[in-house]
Amino acid sequence: MSYPAGVADWGLMLDTKYVRENLEAVATAMRWRNSDWDSEAFVRADDARRALISQSEVLKAQRNQASRGIGALLKAQKIEQADRARAEVQALNQRIRQLEEQRDAAELHFTKQLLTLPNIPADDVPIGNSEADNVEVRRWGNIPLLDFEPRPHWQLGADLGILDMERAVKLAKSRFVLLSGLGARLERALINFMVDTHVARGYQEWWCPVLGNAHTLTGTGQLPKFADDLFKTTDGLYLIPTAEVMLTNIHRAEILEEASLPLRYCSYTPCFREEAGSAGRDTRGLIRVHQFDKVEMVRFCTPENSAAELEAMVADAENILQLLGLPYRVVELCSGDLGFAAAKTYDLEVWLAAAGAYREISSCSNCTDFQARRASIRFRGSPDNARPSFVHTLNGSGLAVGRAMAALLENYQRADGSVKVPEVLVPYMGVEIIGGKAATASQAADQ
Repeated sequence: MSYPAGVADWGLMLDTKYVRENLEAVATAMRWRNSDWDSEAFVRADDARRALISQSEVLKAQRNQASRGIGALLKAQKIEQADRARAEVQALNQRIRQLEEQRDAAELHFTKQLLTLPNIPADDVPIGNSEADNVEVRRWGNIPLLDFEPRPHWQLGADLGILDMERAVKLAKSRFVLLSGLGARLERALINFMVDTHVARGYQEWWCPVLGNAHTLTGTGQLPKFADDLFKTTDGLYLIPTAEVMLTNIHRAEILEEASLPLRYCSYTPCFREEAGSAGRDTRGLIRVHQFDKVEMVRFCTPENSAAELEAMVADAENILQLLGLPYRVVELCSGDLGFAAAKTYDLEVWLAAAGAYREISSCSNCTDFQARRASIRFRGSPDNARPSFVHTLNGSGLAVGRAMAALLENYQRADGSVKVPEVLVPYMGVEIIGGKAATASQAADQ
């Protein structure tokens, strides 16, 4: 991929001074994350850029001294010496330009290394290699006891005439979704319900673009590491994989006032992912598709408050599931299963009756100052505190709408093939049953 212009001048992803002074601890953390970070290569790259900066500064000092002497030599009518001084200045300028080109290349090489280095896990994250080592924190709700064989949501949706995967393939390709009638209304109902609920709990709603530039996706960590999982346009814009990208970058290159923190934002957007490397996993239905709807939560806060803000954000995601009456469990991710930008993450996994298993429906992460460094988002405590500090950023799904629909269809299905609408969605839906007489009449009116 091509890097954003000036990438070598960006705020660095991790505190370089900290990494340099704690190489062994960082190397251990990277091993816990299953990262192949090379600490020796980091030191070599850092030494190379430092040396070039130092050499350039020495030559600039020599050039400035020689330049200052030219006037005195001319005034003293020492023309020959002045000409030699001019030649020396020209030679120094040429050498400085060469060194600065080498320095820029070294800075870019160094920054590329840091751009692919993940965040350091928080101290209390469980150590492990994969999702098998994740730790269940709690469960909520009763798994529905159905006295019939539950059908998967894609079969229910097709039988009810609200989900048409075959025509979606015709319109786009596999792993796209086409909803009709009450299926489309259920999607809108879930989106509106989720956004309304978050706003009522103190979030500010935003309506965001779904195309972002390279700076934006680099700021939150999607680029350069996950370029293969993104859809890209011919003019260099990317379809966003989550509204986290836009919400976090709203304050890119800004200094916030501490008194305004915490900031709590939410947004509904369609999301787009290539799902590179996921062939064969959850390929049927609504679980893993190329385009899906999601309501996202993002928070900006001071470092000392980010741990508490993460717990509060998880509670906000849980609140949606509880209001919908969907059983779920909360899982803390181990070090080897953390997302690239996350220092600590809780996943919420909702129960799917037909699958007989929990599936992820929300991931809530504390990214500490990792994204803030990449995107240069800082805060100032007071006018007396002249040096701004990096904020901490957090993000979480609140929720993935398609997966919520899948869970509703499977857990609220009835023996006759109809589906009960959760009470909180009835005002949005206008019906209590999908597939019942009232619903059938309503769907006929829609069509």
